[in-house]
Amino acid sequence: MPSELECAMQSLITVFYRYAGKDKDKDTSTLSRRELRELMENELSTFLKSQKDPAAVDKIMKDLDANGDGRVDFEEFVSLIVGLSIACEQCYKMHMKKMGKN
Repeated sequence: MPSELECAMQSLITVFYRYAGKDKDKDTSTLSRRELRELMENELSTFLKSQKDPAAVDKIMKDLDANGDGRVDFEEFVSLIVGLSIACEQCYKMHMKKMGKN
């Protein structure tokens, strides 16, 4: 039986490939800008709603696209998840501190 962490890794992979290849080019190993937007709107909606900038997805796309090919591969996608996870962990620690549970 997979561990909780193994299930989380499987979920990341499954979500990425659910959106990759939906565009007409059918490149199933990367996300286009449109595919990334759809993924974020469906899977990271709370984060996206908290962004004040309407061009947030475009900026995120530019930051993630490390090799400059106009697409986001799985490795580039994982960097987004890592950054968001770090931010969430910092919020969690602040919340626990306020609750007196450091």
